[in-house]
Amino acid sequence: MKRALLAPESELNVPETLPEPWPGNPVTIDGTQTFVRRTPSRGEAAEPALYVHGLGGSANNWIDLAHFMADRWDGEAIDLPGFGLSDPGRRYTIAALANRVIRYLEWSDRGPVHLVGNSLGGSVSVRVAGLRPDLVRTLTLVSPAMPFLDPRRSAQGRFAPFVLLPYAHRLAARHMSTMSVDDMFAMVVKACFADPEGLPEQRRIDARKEIELRYSVPHYPAAYVGCLRGLVTSFLRAYLPGAGSLWRIAKRITAPTLVIGGSHDQLVDTRVPAQVAKVIPDSRLLMLDDAGHVAQIERPQIVARAILGMLDDQRSPAITPK
Repeated sequence: MKRALLAPESELNVPETLPEPWPGNPVTIDGTQTFVRRTPSRGEAAEPALYVHGLGGSANNWIDLAHFMADRWDGEAIDLPGFGLSDPGRRYTIAALANRVIRYLEWSDRGPVHLVGNSLGGSVSVRVAGLRPDLVRTLTLVSPAMPFLDPRRSAQGRFAPFVLLPYAHRLAARHMSTMSVDDMFAMVVKACFADPEGLPEQRRIDARKEIELRYSVPHYPAAYVGCLRGLVTSFLRAYLPGAGSLWRIAKRITAPTLVIGGSHDQLVDTRVPAQVAKVIPDSRLLMLDDAGHVAQIERPQIVARAILGMLDDQRSPAITPK
């Protein structure tokens, strides 16, 4: 594990106004539609990248970071099954979600990509990179939801026993029906951001639209509970013998990897990013004192600089840490 290097701020193309959500369209793979948003590259030599969102999120979680990376990357962001504008999935295990990402990468035939995952998308990306190294150039993990067994370390910990119930999704739907969009929005923002008041107004509007979408999609409660159940199950399995452990899979990753964590993360144990960086052979770590669970939204510039630092480090080791 190495300390992450930050590229100079001058490498960033900072927009005068915040970018709008990137356009996209559904693609049909194995009879199921997956919605993909695309961020056009600004460089002729841009390399392919794929962004994978976290639990309850969507491809729109990458609007700003994808803009900052567009000089180097031809970016795509997918909605995982059951989220955003994608069809629901048959299963919501980490293995099933990773298989959807793998199938999309095979279908798109873009060659190995720079893979970026946040939270649930981080654990999914670990599995993809560990099992299919031929599909991954570099790996960036933002607050990856890797296994930890202390429920007190997560605001969602108290729901862990609940999601194992057979009809938990029905109870979740009933609970959602008792909450207003405003209440749900306030709860999500409080849990995900270190400084909810510092979130730009446009991003608050975008986040609220995401909440409204959840209320309009009948399959959302089942997708959310199913993915949370998949995470809980993967956490328990990680400490048992067998090749399915996410920690064992992480040890197999060969791609250069950047791990980013926020010291105010309320959803993933703040000790996890360092543990992940120690396990993955070629890794570098960046902990942000002023970020929560979604640093790519809260601090997109410094996340972009860290990614650029990793990319530049692959070309030349002469960057000076800051």
